[in-house]
Parts: sequence; structure tokens; C-alpha cells
Amino acid sequence: MEMTVTDNKKSYFFPLVIVGTTFSAIGFALGINSYLIPLLNKALNISSGQSYLVLAATFSAFLIFGYPASLVIGKIGYKRTMALSFLMFALGFYLYIPSAKMESLSLFLVASFISGMGNAFLQAAVNPYITILGPIESAAKRMSIMGICNKLAWPIAPLFLSFVISKDVTEVQLTDINLPFMIIIGVFILLGILALLSPLPEVKAVGEDEDSAEDCPYAANKTSIWQFPHLILGMITLFIYVGVETISLGTLVDYANSLELPNPDLYAWIAPVGMVIGYLFGAIFIPKYISQAKALLVFSLIAIVGSLMVVLVPPAMSIYFISFMALGCSLMWPAIWPLAMADLGKFTKAGSSLLVVAIVGGALIPTIYGFLKDAVGAQDAYWITVPGFLFILYYALLGHKIRK
Repeated sequence: MEMTVTDNKKSYFFPLVIVGTTFSAIGFALGINSYLIPLLNKALNISSGQSYLVLAATFSAFLIFGYPASLVIGKIGYKRTMALSFLMFALGFYLYIPSAKMESLSLFLVASFISGMGNAFLQAAVNPYITILGPIESAAKRMSIMGICNKLAWPIAPLFLSFVISKDVTEVQLTDINLPFMIIIGVFILLGILALLSPLPEVKAVGEDEDSAEDCPYAANKTSIWQFPHLILGMITLFIYVGVETISLGTLVDYANSLELPNPDLYAWIAPVGMVIGYLFGAIFIPKYISQAKALLVFSLIAIVGSLMVVLVPPAMSIYFISFMALGCSLMWPAIWPLAMADLGKFTKAGSSLLVVAIVGGALIPTIYGFLKDAVGAQDAYWITVPGFLFILYYALLGHKIRK
């Protein structure tokens, strides 16, 4: 899967910088939930399961808008879709302000859903874009670089909110979020304008055009996207992965709060540190020293060991082993996406829309975690991640190879 660019230039640096900025915005937007979950839990006096509904609202937008987003990309292109996404984000963030004033969980969920809609459109644009911006064999390397941008931004969100509000998360009132969200809205509107004005080249995958369909013979005679078993299994794998990764990234502040650890917002860094280490490994070693499939295999095993340690060691120590879960997660997205997108040819855009829909796993699995936390406690609720990582291991071993 090679890139074809309208001006035939092979310089990827500037597009990588722009797309890296969008990946940072995605991570920052999702990181906001890490702060909101314990805040809503306390301020609205609701259960953990109810507070985790903000994640469900955010990620449920992927189920509804994953495919429409691909249609929009087909009509207006990647760049304009990115700009539109930032405006959706800004609208969702604005609704957090009246949500806080009214102390309304329902309105918070609407705001989270709209920001999730922006996330769905942005991910539908940037993930296939970065995958086909160069050879498919090095896609995991490019996505590892993007992952560093994404995951370093995730913990910045709760730290930024905490810095601007200047209160411990246990002392914050809902209306204290107004000022930081006004700043965030301004930044995201600016990013939308920059995306619109940026000279990003349009890209297409090999075989995506009808006149080059013979370049991808496996897909040439297919009549439906459902005839690609490695893609369908990849979609299921990605669904599970997003869920377990969101647990490792999005529950840290809440878990630290449950353990009554001091300054719980500082624990938001534990998982991103592990993920950045993994991304650096991917950027350096893939594909020169290790293939995308082998990397997925190795890092699935790391995640399995990390998740078992989280539930088996004493609670005060277990929070640090979430970094091993996150380390394992780090190369899953960069490896699963190109493995699932391989050999799709003319079905590339449709395949990417299916994978974007799979991100809805971030709505279901963390919500189940939240209700498990209410039932069995925060530490034992992490058992939900173990079977998920085992399925990802299966895809690394066999699932991605299946063709028919």
C-alpha cells in the first residue's frame, strides 16, 4: 500500500507534523475524561458506573458516525474533515459549561457525545491517512510516532485542568471547569483553522482507484467488505483493544482516588509513560528489526502479564503495574490497524470506516469496568482486561493471516 500524492512529492515530514498535532488533540480530548470521572462521581454524588458513562457517551459516537465520517471524507477530503472535527470538539466542550452550571449528568453526557463525534470524524481521517502516507510495511512505525504525540497529550489534560483550577480534584466544584474549558475551546478552534489552511496532500491506497485495482489482486475480485476475514477479526480485536486501553489510561486518577493516594491527578502519568516507551520501540525497530505482527505478539504477552500483576499484587503497588498494561497496549493500535487494512485495495475507505466504528469498544468495556468496580472493588474490576488481551494475542498469532 503505497502513497500516491497529487504533486508526486515523497516528503512526509510536514504532513507528519500536522497529523501529529491532530493526534495530540485526540489524546488531550480523551484525557479530559480522566479528570471528569472522579469529579462527577463526587460532585453529583453518583456511582462509579454512572460516572464512567461519560466515556460511554464519548465512544458511542464512533458506532453512529464511523461510517458517515468515511462518506464525508470521500466528499470533502481528509483536510476539510479534520477542520470540521475540531469545530465539533469545540461545540462539545462549550456544552460542558452549562452542564456544570445546571449540575446535569444528562447534559454532561450530551456534551461528551458531541466531543466524541468530533473524535470519530478526526480519527476516521487521520488513521487511514497516516497508514497510507508511505509503505504499508512501515505503517506501524509512523503510527508509533503518532502514538507518542497522542499518549503524551492524554495526561496533560487532567494536569492542565488541575493547574488552571488550582485545586485538588477532591475539592473542585463543577463550575470551576468553566475557565479551562474556555481556553480549550479557543485552542481547538485555532487548530481547526490551521488544519483547513495547511497544505496537506491527498493520499490514496494502492488499488483504491478503479484504474489501479489490478495492483491489489486479492481485493480485485471481492464484492463486499465482509469478504475479508482478517479485517473482520481486526475490527473485533480493535474493539477489544480500545476498551482495555481506555481502562489503562482513563481509570488511573479514579483508581488512585479509590486507594486514597495523595495527589491522585499525578498518577495520570503512569500509563502514558509505559505507552511512550513502547512507541519509541516501535518507531526505532519496526520494520527494520521486527515485523508488525511479531511486535503485536510480544506486546500482547507483556499486557497479559501486566494485567495479571495489577489484580494479584497489593493494591498500593498494583497501580504502578498499569504501566505494564499500557506498555503492552502501546504497539497494539500501530500493529492492528495496518494488519487489518492490508490487501483491501478498492475497499480501503470502507475498511477504515469499519475500524473506526470498532473504537466504540471504548464505550462498552470501561463502562462494564465501572459497574464491576461498584460490585467487586476497583482492583478486582481490572480482571476484565485479561480475556481481552488473550484475544488480541490470538489475532497476533493467527487472526491477521486468515484469507479466503
